[in-house]
Amino acid sequence: MVILIISILYSLCGTIIYPYSMKSKVSDLRKILSKNIKRHREMLGISQEKLAESTGMSAMMIKDIEGCRTWVSDKTLIALSSALQTDIFRLFMPDTLFDEALSNSLLLDLVNAAQKIKKDIEVDLENALKLWGMQHKT
Repeated sequence: MVILIISILYSLCGTIIYPYSMKSKVSDLRKILSKNIKRHREMLGISQEKLAESTGMSAMMIKDIEGCRTWVSDKTLIALSSALQTDIFRLFMPDTLFDEALSNSLLLDLVNAAQKIKKDIEVDLENALKLWGMQHKT
């Protein structure tokens, strides 16, 4: 089940899991998961002990997960995402998706693309209206 989830997550992230690289991919996922659990926990302002209490796990288990010393089951993922008030997939998103500079850059690119599309539509509409007017005059 966990391998299936890992495969789906890597597919969604644009990375294909190959059998020869599975161990390094799982290690990368474990690091991402650990960082994101800690990040979400700190954003909520709760301690590892509080998170453990709200998930029904031990504080040592939370420390081991955040320290990349243990993997999690699907039930644990569900409990963690619920306690952290986030979707499971967000716990597997790499740091670059949270990077403010990257987010600002992506936002700027989107705004520029939207402005270009708007300009293109205006030009196309103007050309269509001119063509329509020329056809109706004759």
